[in-house]
Amino acid sequence: MTDLVTWAELGGSLAAIGGAAYARHAHPAAYWSTVGLPLSMVRLLASYSSTMDACGLTVEPSRWRVLAVRATTRREVRPVPPRRGAIRPTTTGLRMRLRLAPGQEPADVAASAERLRHAWGVHAVHVRDVKPGVVELRLVGFDVLRKVRMPRRLDDGPLRIPVALREDATAFVRDYRAVPHELVLGATLSGKSMYLRNLLTGLAAQPVALVGIDCKRGVELAPFAPRLSALATDPDQAAELLPALVKEMEDRYDLIKARQGIAPGTPEELITSDVWGLPEDERPAPIVLFIDEVAELFLVATRKEEERRDEMVTQLIRLAQLGRAAGIYLEVCGQRFGAELGKGATMLRAQLTGRVCHRVNDEASAKMALGDIAPEAVLAACAIAPELPGLAVVGDTSGGWSRIRTPRLSLADAAATCRATANLTPDVPALHPFRPYAPPTPVEASGPVATTRPATE
Repeated sequence: MTDLVTWAELGGSLAAIGGAAYARHAHPAAYWSTVGLPLSMVRLLASYSSTMDACGLTVEPSRWRVLAVRATTRREVRPVPPRRGAIRPTTTGLRMRLRLAPGQEPADVAASAERLRHAWGVHAVHVRDVKPGVVELRLVGFDVLRKVRMPRRLDDGPLRIPVALREDATAFVRDYRAVPHELVLGATLSGKSMYLRNLLTGLAAQPVALVGIDCKRGVELAPFAPRLSALATDPDQAAELLPALVKEMEDRYDLIKARQGIAPGTPEELITSDVWGLPEDERPAPIVLFIDEVAELFLVATRKEEERRDEMVTQLIRLAQLGRAAGIYLEVCGQRFGAELGKGATMLRAQLTGRVCHRVNDEASAKMALGDIAPEAVLAACAIAPELPGLAVVGDTSGGWSRIRTPRLSLADAAATCRATANLTPDVPALHPFRPYAPPTPVEASGPVATTRPATE
């Protein structure tokens, strides 16, 4: 009987260990909530002071502290770690604020993030500067980019689209008011189309005019035709659409100038330099231009095509330089985008503030996207594995960068969203000639169809 109980206890322990190992691999969020979170909390609380000391994040105590310790106790006076705030558990990790000691800076904590990760047994540690003297440690318990689950609370709003998940488990929000133009690079099957799909469906729910240039005969953007205000599917149509957008931009500048030319006694809050300062009833709808495979606009074979290319590039550069104040924004996508495309390519790229780089085929392509704003992000972009489509490195002109991954969204679901929001398409008269044809949605009968019967006397 004793042997049977012993074997039962041993079998139960092995089953528990095996179940925990399986849950950690197959259901990391459930494993973190049940096993990982308590263990990490115990490690953090038990080893906080010693870990901070080993990482070089402690400072010598003040003179008054030394005198107080020596007057009340006989124990040794030890270096003081940063003051720790309350620990807040989350579904993906832990959050904790630290008040830095005099002489410390956030970079000191960020440099020790890898050591803190190993000491506390978590997947990653991210440091964020909250205010002078205070930083926030965001401990991530598992790889949140392996299976993307967007946070429940999303910071969305006008022209703010939560489009992907960051590696610190926060949402990456595409804010057109803060970053008006963006360049998205990625090789075939890297997830570039998925990023574009999520972004476009997010904008479809807002009163924004969506314009597409898809020189692959429209295979990427044509499914969204019910929600598009204009669509060009080859370079010839693009050569006609871009001048119309430039003319619309110029008309909006005339509207702004007319608003500025009001009476001298007008209050300052009624004088504006962009469309967002206009009254809501006078403000034209924002326009977002999506360009898929931008290289197709640059490639030429004859002199006539070269002249057309130069005109289109000039118009794109004008839109990138002046479009923000007129409420016109660019989303440029492609596999490569460098000086070898021709005249004006580098100048246009310099106007694209936001950068998103998916998996690329060579290091030079990653440098085209990130090399001029965040050189250290180039290596991270080159390390993206092919089996992780949708994973990308995002950066901006401030030099900051992070890894993101876009949630999967099927083409059928994205097209259904665009059909459902077709009534939100703004009326922009300048784009009427380029409105794509959208076949009517078939309506299924909810009940049996009534048959006619002859009248009887």
